[in-house]
Amino acid sequence: MSIRLEEVHKAFGRKEVLRGFTIEIHEGETVSIIGGSGVGKSVALKHIVGLLRPDRGEVWVDGENVGRMPQQELYKLRRNVGYVFQFAALFDSMTIGENVGMGLRRIPEMSRASIAERVAECLRLVDLEGFEERMPAEISGGQRKRVGFARAIATEPKYLLYDEPTTGLDPVTTAVIDELIMRMRRELGVTGVVITHDMNSAFRVSDRVALLHEGRVRFQGTPTEMRAADDRIVRGFIEGRPELMGAAP
Repeated sequence: MSIRLEEVHKAFGRKEVLRGFTIEIHEGETVSIIGGSGVGKSVALKHIVGLLRPDRGEVWVDGENVGRMPQQELYKLRRNVGYVFQFAALFDSMTIGENVGMGLRRIPEMSRASIAERVAECLRLVDLEGFEERMPAEISGGQRKRVGFARAIATEPKYLLYDEPTTGLDPVTTAVIDELIMRMRRELGVTGVVITHDMNSAFRVSDRVALLHEGRVRFQGTPTEMRAADDRIVRGFIEGRPELMGAAP
Protein backbone atom coordinates (compact mmCIF):
# COMPACT_ATOMS: atom_id res chain seq x y z
CA MET A 1 0.00 0.00 0.00
CA SER A 2 1.21 3.52 -0.65
CA ILE A 3 0.40 7.20 -1.05
CA ARG A 4 0.76 8.53 -4.57
CA LEU A 5 0.24 12.01 -5.98
CA GLU A 6 0.35 12.15 -9.78
CA GLU A 7 0.73 15.42 -11.71
CA VAL A 8 -1.26 17.34 -9.10
CA HIS A 9 -2.12 20.94 -9.99
CA LYS A 10 -3.68 23.34 -7.49
CA ALA A 11 -4.31 27.07 -7.78
CA PHE A 12 -5.98 29.60 -5.50
CA GLY A 13 -7.35 32.30 -7.74
CA ARG A 14 -4.52 33.28 -10.07
CA LYS A 15 -1.82 31.86 -7.81
CA GLU A 16 -0.62 28.47 -9.02
CA VAL A 17 0.78 26.57 -6.07
CA LEU A 18 1.22 23.02 -7.35
CA ARG A 19 2.11 22.60 -11.01
CA GLY A 20 2.44 18.90 -11.68
CA PHE A 21 3.50 17.70 -8.23
CA THR A 22 4.29 13.97 -8.32
CA ILE A 23 5.54 11.77 -5.49
CA GLU A 24 5.05 8.26 -4.11
CA ILE A 25 5.48 7.25 -0.46
CA HIS A 26 5.94 3.53 0.05
CA GLU A 27 4.61 1.51 2.97
CA GLY A 28 6.75 1.76 6.10
CA GLU A 29 8.98 4.63 5.00
CA THR A 30 9.19 8.23 6.14
CA VAL A 31 9.47 10.89 3.45
CA SER A 32 10.10 14.57 4.12
CA ILE A 33 8.90 17.25 1.73
CA ILE A 34 11.07 20.34 2.08
CA GLY A 35 10.94 23.79 0.52
CA GLY A 36 10.65 27.46 1.34
CA SER A 37 7.69 29.15 3.00
CA GLY A 38 4.62 29.38 0.79
CA VAL A 39 5.74 26.90 -1.88
CA GLY A 40 2.82 24.52 -1.26
CA LYS A 41 4.14 21.87 1.13
CA SER A 42 1.09 21.96 3.41
CA VAL A 43 -1.17 22.23 0.36
CA ALA A 44 0.27 18.94 -0.90
CA LEU A 45 -0.30 17.33 2.50
CA LYS A 46 -3.96 18.39 2.64
CA HIS A 47 -4.64 16.64 -0.68
CA ILE A 48 -3.74 13.29 0.90
CA VAL A 49 -6.70 13.42 3.31
CA GLY A 50 -9.08 15.15 0.93
CA LEU A 51 -9.09 18.49 2.73
CA LEU A 52 -8.22 19.88 -0.71
CA ARG A 53 -8.97 18.33 -4.09
CA PRO A 54 -6.71 18.78 -7.10
CA ASP A 55 -7.67 21.02 -10.01
CA ARG A 56 -5.91 18.45 -12.18
CA GLY A 57 -4.08 15.22 -11.43
CA GLU A 58 -4.83 12.39 -9.04
CA VAL A 59 -4.20 11.45 -5.41
CA TRP A 60 -4.19 7.77 -4.45
CA VAL A 61 -4.14 6.25 -0.95
CA ASP A 62 -4.29 2.46 -0.58
CA GLY A 63 -5.36 2.17 -4.20
CA GLU A 64 -8.30 4.57 -3.77
CA ASN A 65 -8.61 7.81 -5.72
CA VAL A 66 -9.01 10.39 -2.94
CA GLY A 67 -10.11 13.19 -5.26
CA ARG A 68 -13.17 11.20 -6.34
CA MET A 69 -14.20 9.86 -2.95
CA PRO A 70 -17.65 10.79 -1.61
CA GLN A 71 -17.60 12.42 1.81
CA GLN A 72 -18.56 9.25 3.68
CA GLU A 73 -15.63 7.35 2.18
CA LEU A 74 -13.30 10.22 3.10
CA TYR A 75 -14.32 9.83 6.75
CA LYS A 76 -13.27 6.15 6.60
CA LEU A 77 -9.97 7.07 4.94
CA ARG A 78 -9.19 9.63 7.63
CA ARG A 79 -9.39 6.95 10.32
CA ASN A 80 -6.29 5.46 8.69
CA VAL A 81 -4.45 8.78 8.49
CA GLY A 82 -3.21 10.62 11.59
CA TYR A 83 -2.47 14.34 11.24
CA VAL A 84 0.01 16.17 13.46
CA PHE A 85 -0.74 19.88 13.14
CA GLN A 86 1.92 22.58 13.06
CA PHE A 87 0.94 24.15 16.40
CA ALA A 88 -0.58 21.01 18.01
CA ALA A 89 -4.12 22.51 17.64
CA LEU A 90 -5.28 21.32 21.06
CA PHE A 91 -8.62 22.42 22.47
CA ASP A 92 -7.79 24.53 25.51
CA SER A 93 -11.16 23.80 27.16
CA MET A 94 -10.49 20.05 27.15
CA THR A 95 -8.12 18.02 29.30
CA ILE A 96 -5.15 16.29 27.70
CA GLY A 97 -7.02 12.99 27.93
CA GLU A 98 -10.09 14.44 26.23
CA ASN A 99 -7.94 15.91 23.44
CA VAL A 100 -6.20 12.59 22.78
CA GLY A 101 -9.49 10.67 22.83
CA MET A 102 -11.34 12.92 20.38
CA GLY A 103 -11.17 10.56 17.40
CA LEU A 104 -11.89 7.51 19.55
CA ARG A 105 -15.19 8.94 20.77
CA ARG A 106 -16.46 8.87 17.17
CA ILE A 107 -16.01 5.09 17.00
CA PRO A 108 -19.33 3.55 18.15
CA GLU A 109 -17.88 0.23 19.30
CA MET A 110 -15.41 1.82 21.73
CA SER A 111 -16.50 1.92 25.38
CA ARG A 112 -15.38 4.57 27.86
CA ALA A 113 -13.04 2.08 29.45
CA SER A 114 -11.51 1.16 26.08
CA ILE A 115 -11.03 4.83 25.23
CA ALA A 116 -9.37 5.55 28.59
CA GLU A 117 -7.04 2.56 28.12
CA ARG A 118 -6.06 3.63 24.59
CA VAL A 119 -5.51 7.25 25.67
CA ALA A 120 -3.21 6.10 28.47
CA GLU A 121 -1.30 3.86 26.04
CA CYS A 122 -0.81 6.70 23.55
CA LEU A 123 0.40 9.09 26.25
CA ARG A 124 2.92 6.46 27.38
CA LEU A 125 4.23 6.22 23.83
CA VAL A 126 5.02 9.95 23.83
CA ASP A 127 6.45 9.91 27.38
CA LEU A 128 3.51 11.77 28.95
CA GLU A 129 2.17 9.02 31.17
CA GLY A 130 -0.32 10.32 33.76
CA PHE A 131 -1.05 13.64 31.98
CA GLU A 132 -4.72 12.82 31.28
CA GLU A 133 -6.22 15.34 33.72
CA ARG A 134 -3.93 18.25 32.92
CA MET A 135 -5.06 21.16 30.78
CA PRO A 136 -3.12 22.33 27.70
CA ALA A 137 -2.28 25.62 29.44
CA GLU A 138 -0.46 23.68 32.18
CA ILE A 139 2.13 22.08 29.88
CA SER A 140 5.01 23.33 27.73
CA GLY A 141 5.01 23.89 23.99
CA GLY A 142 7.05 20.75 23.39
CA GLN A 143 4.67 18.71 25.53
CA ARG A 144 1.71 20.11 23.58
CA LYS A 145 3.37 18.85 20.39
CA ARG A 146 3.72 15.42 21.96
CA VAL A 147 0.03 15.43 22.90
CA GLY A 148 -0.63 16.16 19.23
CA PHE A 149 1.33 13.00 18.37
CA ALA A 150 -0.66 10.98 20.90
CA ARG A 151 -3.95 12.21 19.42
CA ALA A 152 -2.76 11.41 15.88
CA ILE A 153 -1.92 7.78 16.72
CA ALA A 154 -4.96 7.12 18.91
CA THR A 155 -7.04 5.57 16.12
CA GLU A 156 -4.08 3.33 15.12
CA PRO A 157 -3.58 4.87 11.67
CA LYS A 158 -1.41 3.38 8.94
CA TYR A 159 -0.19 6.81 7.88
CA LEU A 160 1.01 9.82 9.85
CA LEU A 161 1.20 13.29 8.30
CA TYR A 162 3.38 15.81 10.12
CA ASP A 163 2.91 19.50 9.27
CA GLU A 164 6.05 21.41 10.37
CA PRO A 165 6.40 19.36 13.58
CA THR A 166 9.49 21.21 14.86
CA THR A 167 8.47 24.80 14.09
CA GLY A 168 9.15 27.16 16.99
CA LEU A 169 10.97 24.59 19.11
CA ASP A 170 14.43 24.87 20.67
CA PRO A 171 17.12 22.42 19.49
CA VAL A 172 16.70 20.05 22.44
CA THR A 173 12.92 19.81 22.04
CA THR A 174 13.36 19.46 18.28
CA ALA A 175 15.59 16.42 18.89
CA VAL A 176 12.86 14.93 21.13
CA ILE A 177 10.24 15.42 18.40
CA ASP A 178 12.55 13.90 15.78
CA GLU A 179 13.04 10.86 18.00
CA LEU A 180 9.26 10.53 18.34
CA ILE A 181 8.83 10.54 14.56
CA MET A 182 11.40 7.75 14.30
CA ARG A 183 9.72 5.89 17.16
CA MET A 184 6.36 6.01 15.38
CA ARG A 185 7.88 4.21 12.42
CA ARG A 186 9.99 1.83 14.48
CA GLU A 187 7.42 0.77 17.08
CA LEU A 188 4.11 1.28 15.25
CA GLY A 189 5.21 0.61 11.68
CA VAL A 190 3.46 3.70 10.33
CA THR A 191 4.23 5.35 7.01
CA GLY A 192 5.14 9.01 7.53
CA VAL A 193 5.04 12.19 5.45
CA VAL A 194 6.84 15.13 7.06
CA ILE A 195 6.45 18.72 5.87
CA THR A 196 9.40 20.79 7.07
CA HIS A 197 11.94 23.47 6.25
CA ASP A 198 14.29 22.17 8.97
CA MET A 199 17.06 20.40 7.07
CA ASN A 200 18.68 18.83 10.14
CA SER A 201 15.35 17.30 11.12
CA ALA A 202 14.56 16.15 7.58
CA PHE A 203 17.91 14.40 7.23
CA ARG A 204 17.57 12.80 10.67
CA VAL A 205 14.09 11.26 10.34
CA SER A 206 13.72 10.51 6.62
CA ASP A 207 14.29 7.58 4.33
CA ARG A 208 13.86 9.99 1.41
CA VAL A 209 13.68 13.77 1.07
CA ALA A 210 11.90 15.63 -1.75
CA LEU A 211 12.46 19.31 -2.54
CA LEU A 212 9.34 21.15 -3.70
CA HIS A 213 10.29 24.04 -5.98
CA GLU A 214 8.05 26.04 -8.31
CA GLY A 215 5.16 23.64 -7.80
CA ARG A 216 7.03 20.43 -8.66
CA VAL A 217 9.48 18.01 -7.10
CA ARG A 218 12.85 19.42 -8.07
CA PHE A 219 14.87 16.58 -6.52
CA GLN A 220 14.22 13.52 -4.36
CA GLY A 221 16.52 10.96 -2.86
CA THR A 222 18.01 9.66 0.36
CA PRO A 223 19.54 12.19 2.75
CA THR A 224 22.98 11.06 1.53
CA GLU A 225 21.98 11.55 -2.10
CA MET A 226 20.56 14.99 -1.39
CA ARG A 227 23.69 16.10 0.47
CA ALA A 228 25.75 15.05 -2.55
CA ALA A 229 23.47 16.62 -5.18
CA ASP A 230 25.06 19.18 -7.50
CA ASP A 231 21.74 20.82 -8.49
CA ARG A 232 22.21 24.48 -7.55
CA ILE A 233 18.62 24.88 -6.33
CA VAL A 234 19.10 21.93 -3.96
CA ARG A 235 22.47 23.26 -2.83
CA GLY A 236 21.07 26.75 -2.32
CA PHE A 237 18.24 25.48 -0.15
CA ILE A 238 20.08 23.03 2.06
CA GLU A 239 23.06 25.36 2.53
CA GLY A 240 20.95 28.52 2.99
CA ARG A 241 22.52 30.29 0.01
CA PRO A 242 19.87 32.47 -1.66
CA GLU A 243 22.26 33.54 -4.40
CA LEU A 244 21.89 30.02 -5.84
CA MET A 245 18.10 30.10 -5.71
CA GLY A 246 17.48 32.35 -8.71
CA ALA A 247 15.65 31.33 -11.84
CA ALA A 248 16.39 27.68 -12.46
CA PRO A 249 17.52 26.47 -15.89
